[in-house]
Amino acid sequence: MIDLTQLRREPEVVTASLVRRGVTAAEVAAVRDLDAEHRRLLQEAEAGRAAVKDLSRQVAEARRAGDDERAGALALRSRERGQEERRLSTAATEVAARLRAQWLALPNLPDPAVPDGRDEHDNVEVRRWWPGQDAGEAPPTYGDHQRVPHWETGAALGILDLEAGVKLAGSMFPLFRGRGAQLLRALSSFALARHQDAFEEIRPPTLALTETMESTGHLPKSADDMYAIERDGLWAIPTAEVPLTSMHRGEILDEARLPVRMTALTACFRREAGAAGRDTRGLLRVHEFDKVELFAYCTPAQAPEVHADVLARAEDLLRALGLAYRVLDLCAGDLGTSSARTFDLEVYSPGVDKWLEVSSVSWFRDYQARRANVRYRQADGTTALVHTVNGSALAWARIWAALVEVGRQPDGTVRLPEVLAPYLGSTLITPR
Repeated sequence: MIDLTQLRREPEVVTASLVRRGVTAAEVAAVRDLDAEHRRLLQEAEAGRAAVKDLSRQVAEARRAGDDERAGALALRSRERGQEERRLSTAATEVAARLRAQWLALPNLPDPAVPDGRDEHDNVEVRRWWPGQDAGEAPPTYGDHQRVPHWETGAALGILDLEAGVKLAGSMFPLFRGRGAQLLRALSSFALARHQDAFEEIRPPTLALTETMESTGHLPKSADDMYAIERDGLWAIPTAEVPLTSMHRGEILDEARLPVRMTALTACFRREAGAAGRDTRGLLRVHEFDKVELFAYCTPAQAPEVHADVLARAEDLLRALGLAYRVLDLCAGDLGTSSARTFDLEVYSPGVDKWLEVSSVSWFRDYQARRANVRYRQADGTTALVHTVNGSALAWARIWAALVEVGRQPDGTVRLPEVLAPYLGSTLITPR
């Protein structure tokens, strides 16, 4: 959530910042007005409680003095003030609920460095990389044998069985077989091994409480894109960011411990409710996929370096895999709800002739920590909210697709990067 104290102190600054994200000034004003109304009701209710307490004291004094008439009049006034106090408290609770609902819906303030723009068409390309670039080589060209979609190659080699996935769970739930399944496992092992120098590996639950989902900002904003298990009040996680953000929910960390870095391999579940008919073939857009996530709690001063480190690690994996990629600086209108700054990584996949997003690396400032109430104790003894940073390193469905397409040989086999050999054995995939 945004900082209401900042909204009270700098309403023009906060409004202008959120307008960059497509929020209307009226929506921001509504939250500000509800906050003012809530504080007014709380103050009046508190004044009412104090008055009732004082009247009760006067009633007792009058009765000790034998002045029953005065005691009765004061008791009547006390009951009336008590009824008014309860009315004000009830109204404050109702306004608080409305305030929280609208407050939760406001996105984070974009960092001043975020480019202006309305949607993905306004994102800014920062750089590109391709194999051989460091040696001065030109961008790669791709042969006709690499221009075959991964779903065709996967079916021909017996490593991707989309029909079986549909039979078992419905469309957009892929099933990997044999060497295809082994490739997924190898990618995860490869990535986790590259991060073990600085990140603690976590294996969190795949289901999360509503409170846990709210802490990251996935709820209530993206409820339609999530899978809910209503009977148990649980949600299938869309990313390991969700449980990792709440690992220290409601706690105060020692500043000396920061940054706290964690990594997790999980299945991720997304309805893709807003993507009907878009990129639904093969592995371009699926309801379930595996992903290795990097996450950190840090101080505001540490956050830029931590953010840059997560981005560098994701890029390092792509370079090791030999995949051409580009880095995009997301514009204000395309940022995720909780993000203050995000860089996306996209790999080029020649079989579908598309740039495929495989990682988002985001800095959330204290937006998520305010929801999760994660603080740290500073040297002077005071506490402050941590900043959170996370990024995919990496999401495997589209990486799998790109590797199969880029690595396809003229004879229809697939040659995988040598960095996967320790996890795969042979890096050549032949027909089953």
